[in-house]
Amino acid sequence: QAQLVESGGGLVQAGGSLRLSCTASGRTYSAWKMGWFRQAPGKDREVVAGITWREGYRWYADSVKGRFTISKNNAENTVYLEMDSLKPEDTAVYYCAETDRPVPYVPGQFHVWGQGTQVTVSS
Repeated sequence: QAQLVESGGGLVQAGGSLRLSCTASGRTYSAWKMGWFRQAPGKDREVVAGITWREGYRWYADSVKGRFTISKNNAENTVYLEMDSLKPEDTAVYYCAETDRPVPYVPGQFHVWGQGTQVTVSS
């Protein structure tokens, strides 16, 4: 059974940095892309960034462009999210998710999810 495991969340001051990791295992499908999503209390889950496994095409939400960088290591089945210049509004539970189809970065289109990791940015 496919499993995604995130790590790297924590508490940081505004302006600081964190690096999240997501490692996939047990796949029974050919993965197409992985996305990072986040959900703040009382808000809908939203996409933050994504990357395709084969070509490495990257996508970012406007709110994080220039501050977050997504990268991958195919040999280790791991995707990273480097988050710089963090703001209090970045506070949320961050999830990685994967799909085997060329679909948009919409939560409902991703069928395998990690357990989430908390990111808290203090002002």
